[in-house]
Amino acid sequence: MQQTMGPQERLAYEVARRAHGDTVNPKTGEVYLTHPAHVAAQVEGDTAKAVAWLHDVVEDTDVTLDDLRVAGLSEEVVRGVDAMTHRAGEEYLAFVSRAAADPVARVVKEADVRHNLDLGRIPEPTERDLERVRTKYLPALRILRRA
Repeated sequence: MQQTMGPQERLAYEVARRAHGDTVNPKTGEVYLTHPAHVAAQVEGDTAKAVAWLHDVVEDTDVTLDDLRVAGLSEEVVRGVDAMTHRAGEEYLAFVSRAAADPVARVVKEADVRHNLDLGRIPEPTERDLERVRTKYLPALRILRRA
């Protein structure tokens, strides 16, 4: 772990570490926390790094936006995480457009999508993985770069 985390990033890392625990990503076989670590390393600034650590926490765990506030995270971080949270029933590219409207979430979502595009992380990519790149991540990247 890097030694020079800002205060919001440090809080976000601790929340993400507790929330994700030792969960393993079934596609890559890696501990899930390696994904937000990679995304955080790709963005600049304490707020963006905090959002990067937390970008899947509300969507994938029982942590809520209010829990983030109680933990001491700023409203700017909470807004970014909210923008990065894919809501139930929301079409994926509509979600990406919503995330792109928030300046912090846009930068973090682009780093997230670029990491998801890296099929080298998957030991044996399937046709379904390739299809996801074509129909989900490449269109998302185009939306984010236009924003």
